[in-house]
Amino acid sequence: MKIVHPESTEEVEPGQPGEILATSSPMITYYWNKEEETKECFIDINGELWYRTGDIVRLDEDGHMYFIDRTADIIKHKGYRISASEIEATLKDHPAVISACVVGIPDERVGERIKAFVVLKEDVEGVTGYDLMRWCKDRLTSYKVPGYIEFRDMLPKSKVGKYLGRELRSQERKRETVY
Repeated sequence: MKIVHPESTEEVEPGQPGEILATSSPMITYYWNKEEETKECFIDINGELWYRTGDIVRLDEDGHMYFIDRTADIIKHKGYRISASEIEATLKDHPAVISACVVGIPDERVGERIKAFVVLKEDVEGVTGYDLMRWCKDRLTSYKVPGYIEFRDMLPKSKVGKYLGRELRSQERKRETVY
């Protein structure tokens, strides 16, 4: 195993976040009838085949590994790589918020725009998207603040209770093609 920068596949320094790559002699080498997925997940580095796990981790100075995020949940905004889960956690810390899911929406100028889908507690009134953006501005670096906040009654979840960001991204893409 090794931890690499997700785009360059160069190994990262201890303490820096990166994607886990794995290799072994009994490892599978392709996905049957899935050529595109095979190209995305298996890479050759110096003649050795490596599997891209999609997990972003950080290794501390004692060799302990800390999970940060999945590459699918990383938003590329203005040259920055932003963890959706960090923004979601900040929004969930707001006393009016029950749940939040943050996604990147494609944008030609900035790579991806940051959009948050938020569910408020039932008894809350008067909380606006601007209020939540200001909350985030006070707690996050400026480039991590969502540009858009959409309120929902509920968010789509998987069978195990994980919010389905890919479904929200798909809904956004469909919405953009209509306009």
